[in-house]
Amino acid sequence: MSAPRAAPHALRGAAARRRSTSPAERGSAIAEFVLVAALVLALFLGVVQVALAQHAHALLIDAAAEGARWAARADRRPEDGVARTRALITRSLSARYADDVAARATTREGMAVVEVTVRAPLPLVGLLGPSGTMVVSGHALVEGG
Repeated sequence: MSAPRAAPHALRGAAARRRSTSPAERGSAIAEFVLVAALVLALFLGVVQVALAQHAHALLIDAAAEGARWAARADRRPEDGVARTRALITRSLSARYADDVAARATTREGMAVVEVTVRAPLPLVGLLGPSGTMVVSGHALVEGG
C-alpha cells in the first residue's frame, strides 16, 4: 500500500505560500495598501469637493431667487432683496458667502424684473481643489401696484 497523496491543488497553494514569503517580496503588501489607500482617499475627497460645491451652488441659486421674489413685491425695493438674500445665505451656508450680493431693477423682454446676483467663493475641502468664485443670479417679475 502506498501513502495517501495530497491533492494537486493543495500542493499549488503550499508552493504559492512559500514563494510569497521570499525576502525580496516582504512588505510589498504594505506598500500596495498604502498606494491604493492614497488613491482611494484622493478620489473620495474629489467626490466630496464636487458634492460640496454643487450643494453650495444650489443654495446660492435658491437664495438669489428668493431675494428677487422678495424685492419684486409691490411694497419692496431691490435693497430689500439684497438683505433677504444675505440673511438666507448666512443662515444656510455662512456669512462669508453673503459678502457680495447685488440687486437691480431691469427689464427682460419688455417686462420689469428684479435681478439679484450673488458672487461667492467655491467651498474647498482642505487646501487642494479649485479656487475661484461662483456667480449666480435670480430673477422675478415686479408686481404692479
